[in-house]
Amino acid sequence: MNIFVFGSSITSSYWNGAATYYRGIYRNLASFGHRITFAEPDVYGRQQNRDPGDYSYVESVVYSTPDELGTMLARAAEADLIIKHSGVGSDDAELEFAVAREIASGALRVFWDVDAPATLSRVEHDPDPFRALIPHYDFIFTYGGGPPVVDHYLRLGALNCHPIYNALEPTEHHPVPKDFSLECDLVLVANRLPDRERRVEDFFIRSAELAPDLRFILGGEGWGDKRLPSNVRWVGHVGTNDHNRVNCSARMVLNLNRESMVNVGFSPPTRVFEAAGAGACVITDSWPGIDVFFEPGKEILVASCPDDIIALLRDTTAERAAKIGNAMRQRALRDHTYSQRAAEVSELLAQATPTRSAVA
Repeated sequence: MNIFVFGSSITSSYWNGAATYYRGIYRNLASFGHRITFAEPDVYGRQQNRDPGDYSYVESVVYSTPDELGTMLARAAEADLIIKHSGVGSDDAELEFAVAREIASGALRVFWDVDAPATLSRVEHDPDPFRALIPHYDFIFTYGGGPPVVDHYLRLGALNCHPIYNALEPTEHHPVPKDFSLECDLVLVANRLPDRERRVEDFFIRSAELAPDLRFILGGEGWGDKRLPSNVRWVGHVGTNDHNRVNCSARMVLNLNRESMVNVGFSPPTRVFEAAGAGACVITDSWPGIDVFFEPGKEILVASCPDDIIALLRDTTAERAAKIGNAMRQRALRDHTYSQRAAEVSELLAQATPTRSAVA
């Protein structure tokens, strides 16, 4: 199948947490014989902060916006399947309409939501034109959310809704030697976003304040002017090429979901699976659906407050931490690989037939 994709960026993880997800999905869809063109706008400095890597499994097209948007839509019309991801970062409303209603072709249309809580909140609380477009897509895919998100999309008139969860790419995320310059008791990699900052304050920063004798590292963009405890070191943007090194150098790795993802549940972010691939011992905040992916206490540790985090840091021996990290890695390799996720997508697409010969 010839697939044309509009997404934020497959070449850069700079202010773009979906990069790992896109790479895992599309690399493996390509391995099943699909031909993929991934179009991304030149915005937010991403092209100046590209990640090293081989992206030859897709035809990567970087376009200037809005000048070259018409050209991209014309190219999309030649595909068998057109995918519009949420949060492209430029011309999102125009793309949502064009893919659903405007492009005249018999292609299947997919809206692939990488932030379903934000999208659904938007259409429920704002006069947003996307709500009326939902029934016009042949598929709604989401990278998280589980039953609550599926039910919500169906109530809005979606023909279907299929969660395609984050996963592990074993060739990309795996154990590496420790970097002693990054050695610490707990590391958190998270960009500073309004929907996450309070949770970083409540869980990570407060934990550092409660345990001044322990060492903490914070990675991610946007924290430069944030007042941090003296035992927290901010290391700035952590590119995907450095994730293994960071995850393997800390005694434990902290995952904090954004507030909206916590409320919806069933939304393990990419960083959970990246850490799993590295064999790291992960502490996550509590959210519905964790046990669908990993067994709490055996494959992942769960904390509901800073006191829980400190207790886990102080009470978990190095031997137990290594055992938990290895168990998580084995579970991810067994049940949560991008090859499995892409196979699920490929099977869904194989069962579908276009619902139109042209778009009115």
